[in-house]
Amino acid sequence: MRRWMLLLAWFAWPAGAAGQGPPGTEIYLVSFRISAGGVAVGAPKRLTDRPGYDNQPAFSPDGRSVYYTSVRDGGPGGTTQADIFRVDLATGRQTAVIETPESEYSATPIPGSAEIAVIRVEQDSAQRLWAFPTAGGPPRLLVEGLKPVGYQAWLDRTTVGLYVLGAPATLQLADLATGRSTVLLSRIGRAVQRIPGRRALSVTQQVTDSVWWIVEVDPATAATKPVVKMPEGAEYYVWLADGSLLSAKDSSLYRYRPGTDREWQRSATLSGLSGLTRLALSPRGDALAVVANEEKP
Repeated sequence: MRRWMLLLAWFAWPAGAAGQGPPGTEIYLVSFRISAGGVAVGAPKRLTDRPGYDNQPAFSPDGRSVYYTSVRDGGPGGTTQADIFRVDLATGRQTAVIETPESEYSATPIPGSAEIAVIRVEQDSAQRLWAFPTAGGPPRLLVEGLKPVGYQAWLDRTTVGLYVLGAPATLQLADLATGRSTVLLSRIGRAVQRIPGRRALSVTQQVTDSVWWIVEVDPATAATKPVVKMPEGAEYYVWLADGSLLSAKDSSLYRYRPGTDREWQRSATLSGLSGLTRLALSPRGDALAVVANEEKP
C-alpha cells in the first residue's frame, strides 16, 4: 500500500478517500497587513503549479523562502513519494531540499538552528521526528521512542510540542536534552501552534463531533485555557503579532481578537481561491502562505 496511506489520520482526506491519492492542493502567497480597520491583503500569487499535493507551507527564518511538502510519483517500487521542497520568493525557483527513499512531511525550521525538522515515514512505517541540516548533510533522529508523530510546534531549540496520533490523538511535550516526553492534552487536532511572545502552546481540541475549540496550554504545568470556538468547517489557524488569531474557510479569512471580539469576524476574501485550509505567517508578519484547492481545468 502506498506510503501516504499511513498518514490519512493527519492529512484528513475526505471520507471514503481510501484508495485514492492525496487531494490536489496549491500554495499561494498573499501580502498581509493589520490596519486600524482590520486586515488588508493583496492578490494571491501562486507559488506551486502542478497537479497533485503541494501543502504544509512554512516560512524560512529570514522570510525569503517557503518550505513545503510535495507528494509525487516515483518513490521506491513505484509508490507515491513525499519530499520537502523550497520556493524562493524573489525568483520563484523551486528546489528539492530533502529527497530520500523515505517520505518526509511537515518541514519546520528549528529555532536557533541551521536545521529543519520533519516527520519522516521510515522504512518500517514508523513516523518519527528528524532534523535535516539546511546546508545538506546526514539527518539525525530527534526523539527516539515517540511515534507516530504528526505535527510540531517549537518552543525553543530543544523543546517541542508534538501532535501524536492515537485514539485519541495527544499533545506531547518533548525535551530533546533528556529524550523524555509528557502528555499535555488529548482529543486534539492537527493545528498545533506556539503562541508568539510567550512560552505557551495552543491547539485545537474536540468538544463534540463537530465542535472544536482553540485551547491555550501551559507546557510547564499542563494547565489549559479555552480561547475561542473554531469557525464551523475550519481546521487551521495562525497567531498574529498583535495577539489576534486568523483562520480560513472556503475563500475567506476570519480574524478573532481575544478580549475584543465575541466571535470570528470575516476579514478578507481571496478572490479566485477555494477550499482554504492551512496558513503560515511570515516572520515579519507581512505575508501569508495559504493552501487552497487545485484549480480544475
